[in-house]
Amino acid sequence: MTQPLGPVMLDLEGISLSRAEETLLARPEVGGVILFARNIVDAEQVIELCASIRRIRPEILLGIDQEGGRVQRLRQGVTRMPSMARLGRCYPDDPQGCLQLCQDAGWLLGMEMAACGLDVSFAPVLDVDTGRSSVIGDRSFSSDPQAVAAMGGAFIDGLHEAGMAAIGKHFPGHGSVAADSHLELPVDDRPLRALREHDLVPFASLASRLDGVMPAHVVYRSFDERPAGFSPCWLGLLREELGFKGAIFSDDLSMAGAHVAGGPDARALAALNAGCDMVLVCNDRDAALAVADACTGRESRRQARLRYGRSRPGLDTLPALSRWRRVHARLEALADTPVESAEGS
Repeated sequence: MTQPLGPVMLDLEGISLSRAEETLLARPEVGGVILFARNIVDAEQVIELCASIRRIRPEILLGIDQEGGRVQRLRQGVTRMPSMARLGRCYPDDPQGCLQLCQDAGWLLGMEMAACGLDVSFAPVLDVDTGRSSVIGDRSFSSDPQAVAAMGGAFIDGLHEAGMAAIGKHFPGHGSVAADSHLELPVDDRPLRALREHDLVPFASLASRLDGVMPAHVVYRSFDERPAGFSPCWLGLLREELGFKGAIFSDDLSMAGAHVAGGPDARALAALNAGCDMVLVCNDRDAALAVADACTGRESRRQARLRYGRSRPGLDTLPALSRWRRVHARLEALADTPVESAEGS
């Protein structure tokens, strides 16, 4: 039987574990660790850091934000990934070729992150770009909801080929609000019908294929006055109407958009009670400790499904694969070409 995980995912202070962090990771409430750029030198150092964490907690879930483009925490020793918008540039002229490219990109990303010792990359972004959100922007595949669903699905297929879980974000869609939820609480006043016909399309299409979902710290007033990650209405719609069976991760509870729910412990309990399975508490160690205390005795089995259990490839063995060599070369070339000046590929 797979061991249940605690509901708290937290971050680390540096590139190696401190004594205090070793003690903290031994707490059963802590079920996951997310790595940021400050924790990373290069791929080899990440491999050793992940191994040191697993010596304390072999079953813990290790994650990273490695989307591509401007959101790549690990940059040295792995492929430079283009933004999802750059991948999606070729979709209107060559949809099948573009879908294969997206699948290859998901496969390569999954293989490299697994080789580094990680269980999940918080990708793909399934937000639809409307030109309003600078925090989403080129992180989105497209301004066309159906295209986002198609390319996101291909990327998920690639991650699954590599044995890597796929985490879709930011449900039900962060692309239509100008405010940045890292800095303030965005509010989307559009009617629910407009959300269903636009932002929700990728999530509705891909819910059965996703292993995890991260809801947005955004209020959609036509459906609930609470941000989606604290809303039993939104998370209930995700599970009951869309049929999602995987794990729900809160977005970082230290973000300004989450503060509406109260102090750190209140935010965590509100998210868990709304239907989240794991809560992220980053860049605030005191808050992480308070959340761990508040979550004593809580556990969930849903996150455990995210560990695919396949043997991990060695990072130094990947260049022996012809597919890796071909995809690596293409992605590196695309990463050098800005979206706005790129030709269809």
